[in-house]
Amino acid sequence: MSVSRRTQWSWALYDWANSAFATTVLVGLFPVLFNSYYAAGVDPGMSTFYLGAFGNSASAFVVMLLAPTLGVIADRRGWKKRFLAIFTVLGVSATAALFFVGEGNWELAIALFALAAVGFFGGLGFYDSLLVSVAPAQHRDRISALGYGLGYLGGGLLFLLNVAMVLKPALFGIDDKASAVKWAFVSVAVWWLLFALPLFRNVPEPAPSATAATMGWQDLVATLKRILGMKPVLMFLLAYWLYIDAVGTVAQMAVDFGIKLGFASDALIKAILIVQFVSFPAALAFGWIGERFGARRGIYLALAVYTLLTGSAWFMQTEAHFYSMAAIVGLVQGGVQSLSRSYYSQLIPADAAGQFFGFYNMLGKFAAVLGPLVVGVTAAVTGNPRLALFMLIFFFVAGAFLLSRVRQPATMPA
Repeated sequence: MSVSRRTQWSWALYDWANSAFATTVLVGLFPVLFNSYYAAGVDPGMSTFYLGAFGNSASAFVVMLLAPTLGVIADRRGWKKRFLAIFTVLGVSATAALFFVGEGNWELAIALFALAAVGFFGGLGFYDSLLVSVAPAQHRDRISALGYGLGYLGGGLLFLLNVAMVLKPALFGIDDKASAVKWAFVSVAVWWLLFALPLFRNVPEPAPSATAATMGWQDLVATLKRILGMKPVLMFLLAYWLYIDAVGTVAQMAVDFGIKLGFASDALIKAILIVQFVSFPAALAFGWIGERFGARRGIYLALAVYTLLTGSAWFMQTEAHFYSMAAIVGLVQGGVQSLSRSYYSQLIPADAAGQFFGFYNMLGKFAAVLGPLVVGVTAAVTGNPRLALFMLIFFFVAGAFLLSRVRQPATMPA
């Protein structure tokens, strides 16, 4: 398969586009503004519960329900780009609308945040499935890593600008920090929309799949039976479900975790910047590791680091410790994500990528329902956020074990 570099870069640039939402809104500034502004006067334990359950988990649950069915339709009709465009517009619109939410109106803030997250996560399955058509199997580790690398770099650069807006609002003609955060949300919406355009212009829509005979529940059930009959795919999805749960929970709840430990919001923002700019070269390095030593070995390496990292969170006391953890997360976060995507793409049939990535995305979102909910409930019940993070070790270890049970095709590196 011959694909132009322009097509591959246009595909990867969508990571640059939507990662601004992940960095500035999902992980960075929304949790801070939610605690101090949108949920002003709300008990801290309950605000964590609202953010984890009604924000992160609810949106993930919606995507979990939609992803497999829409994946079937996308394959049958050749609508991967169309669905990606719909979810992109939803995410961009809801993100921009956060600008108009007033202080204390946490219900509307959570609703818009959840809609924006549905737009972000709902589009990922269609974006990921296009990897099969923009890169041959032997180069998918590298191209997948390029996407994540650009995502971390682009998200980090805009987040750096957003941080400057929040720390020095007067320099930007803004009255206060809360208003600066709202303008940051607007900048994310514009960035996301603008840099998504090359994909829609330069990446061709894959041809409709002849194997997807219908577009209803029968086809969905048929795809599920097909997955159940492909043991390597099934075993990988179970492993992925476990370890990506913990990876996503660490990323989504880290800022709230730091707030509950009493760290200054400025320190938390600096930690996120560390993650972004360390992750850029690290993700590219993991792409090389995948091509040189095999994607599965690269995933093992990342999960081992995460296990040690999560255990050390139990002893966290200082901002310096938080910074060091951020740097370590940056070293492995993009690697485990990009290699999981490319590894899975080599296990599945190319002509049913939308359907199979629909289930892949569904499991990722089901994990995102469970992880933040565990953190939120544990924090509300025990008042000890360290306990929730420490429990995530089980997910990393169990995921690695199941990954070791995947029998790879002979053509894949060990």
